[in-house]
Amino acid sequence: MSDGGPVTMSAQSQDQGVFQAVGNERPLFVDLDGTLLATDSLWESIILLMKAKPWIFLILPFWLLKGKAFFKRQIAQRVVLNPSTLPYTKDVLSFLMQEKRRGRVIILATASDESIAQGVAKQVGLFSAVLASDGRRNLSGVRKLQAIQSYAGENGFDYIGNSSVDLPIWRAAQGVLMVGPSWFLKKKARHLSSVNRIFPRATRLAPALVKALRIHQWVKNALLFLPLILAHQLTNMEGLLQAAIAFLTFGLCASSVYILNDLLDLESDRGHPYKRYRPLASGRLSIQAGLLLVPLLLGGSFMIASLLLPFPFLGVVLLYFGLSTAYSIYLKGLLVVDVLVLAGFYSLRIFAGAVAVDTPVSPWLLVFSSFFFLNLALLKRYSELLMMQERQHSQAKGRSYFICDMELLRVFGPLSGYLSVLVFVLYANSSQVVTLYPHPHVLWLAGPLLLYWVTRMWLFAHRGKISDDPVLFSLKDPAGYVVGLGVVAVMLWAAM
Repeated sequence: MSDGGPVTMSAQSQDQGVFQAVGNERPLFVDLDGTLLATDSLWESIILLMKAKPWIFLILPFWLLKGKAFFKRQIAQRVVLNPSTLPYTKDVLSFLMQEKRRGRVIILATASDESIAQGVAKQVGLFSAVLASDGRRNLSGVRKLQAIQSYAGENGFDYIGNSSVDLPIWRAAQGVLMVGPSWFLKKKARHLSSVNRIFPRATRLAPALVKALRIHQWVKNALLFLPLILAHQLTNMEGLLQAAIAFLTFGLCASSVYILNDLLDLESDRGHPYKRYRPLASGRLSIQAGLLLVPLLLGGSFMIASLLLPFPFLGVVLLYFGLSTAYSIYLKGLLVVDVLVLAGFYSLRIFAGAVAVDTPVSPWLLVFSSFFFLNLALLKRYSELLMMQERQHSQAKGRSYFICDMELLRVFGPLSGYLSVLVFVLYANSSQVVTLYPHPHVLWLAGPLLLYWVTRMWLFAHRGKISDDPVLFSLKDPAGYVVGLGVVAVMLWAAM
């Protein structure tokens, strides 16, 4: 074995049994995907490739026709999978460290391409050798077993894996170790051999799934009710039902976008102090599950919109999804454009609500919302930069903002918020307001409340109390509810 790191065995050397295990204790062979890693390195690589070159999707089937080993090699040659950011199974990693300290020979045996396997082996620093696919031979199932037996010789071996494809290997192994097996897989493995140890999964699927959908973010879709409320149509039951259906439709579409965004942002999320705990980034939810959920949620959203809501509403939903996808893939990396798009998503929700209930939307409302939510988008970017500064990073990962931009954001953000208040006050003094509010002068009382809220939010952001999403922070802030109730009370008073 090489002193420079773990040795990668080619297909030829595997067949010839070049390496032999030494020592009295059986060597331990370790699977990679779903075992050492809480994710799948092939799907991670595919996501990276699709993000960089979306058109490559058309070529993938032709690579696959030439065999899985060729398929994996072509992908591995075109992306760089950073092993330091991948989610590792902590219990398995701790166990391997203990075994290594005892002097045990540990070998990484995986169907992943050898370039990926070598990167992980170098990162972990525990393996004496690496058995992996080499572009010609896919090292999975029986083929992996043959490679393991060639390496281990007559000493026998122990194997730790996680899926049904490992059953032939467990049948031949002297020691069987399993990671997060299903009840059915556990039963099948015990029919073949005695199971020495089971490493349970850290979390259950249902909580991870609910968290990935980000149901709490659906509160933003309450903006769809705003046109109906501001038109004083709260007694319109048909309109309220339409708005409720629109709320559900937008929620399903938004959840599909959140999952798609998390898939595309796996690496950057893992470098974030809070986002790294998201189900997909942490490996609690598989990439395959995420890829399945996106079309299911989106299809449900489109079906409900096309069957139960006015046809133009479906167009708004399509626009939202298209713009959100463009944001996830490209626009979020553009300076200033990203915050304008973020603010636009909120205004688009208001417009969608107006379309759903066939109620005209006031230009005053759209202008107010544009400035108000631009303020929140800038606040979000400022908070991210503040966290990066605390971690001694010069730039927010995946964004075009640097630490030196914080001062300007701290000027532009409050300014946008104050402009929204100005728009509200101008509306209160306009000729259009009297059609809905018999006492429009009362609306002026909402101005100080809004100014207080904007200023308070930025002071809290400056103190580092807003960690990520200012909307979610507001939902946990009692003062925000007081301000909101105050504004509602003022508007009701003006309407009496």
